[in-house]
Amino acid sequence: PMCCRSRALAELGGRSGGLAGLRRMCSKPQPENPEASPVAPTHAPRPGFKLPGYRPSPMDQRILVWSGRYKTPDQIPDLVSFETLDAARNKLRVKACYGMIVITILACLITVIMGKRAAGRNESLTALNMEKKARWREEAKIAREEEAAAGAVVLAEKSQ
Repeated sequence: PMCCRSRALAELGGRSGGLAGLRRMCSKPQPENPEASPVAPTHAPRPGFKLPGYRPSPMDQRILVWSGRYKTPDQIPDLVSFETLDAARNKLRVKACYGMIVITILACLITVIMGKRAAGRNESLTALNMEKKARWREEAKIAREEEAAAGAVVLAEKSQ
């Protein structure tokens, strides 16, 4: 049994080979003459999912111009790849998001400035709310008094 193991180790590269010998067995053998091995020509791989072309609509043409792909609508070819149009849409979508972020920040700043000005004039929402409710109470009181006076007039007329 020991001699079979020694023979196997000798075939693998000797006793000192260890795992290196095992790795050598798993690797592919190198060809003797590298010039004789057939080499495929190397050119850019073509994606298999690319569509041949897409006829852009007038809105798609505007998107291609706004995104910066083409300078004018006249430069846009009749057929545009879907990837080009998709990239232009994504670029325009990102620009629109940046615009909305800027508008939101400006609206927040304007709201803060208007709030500080109102606080400088001693205007607050609670004060305005209390004034409005006091006005409603006064209007309701006047309406009740008018109804009572009208009711008294009707009773006076009936009693006569």
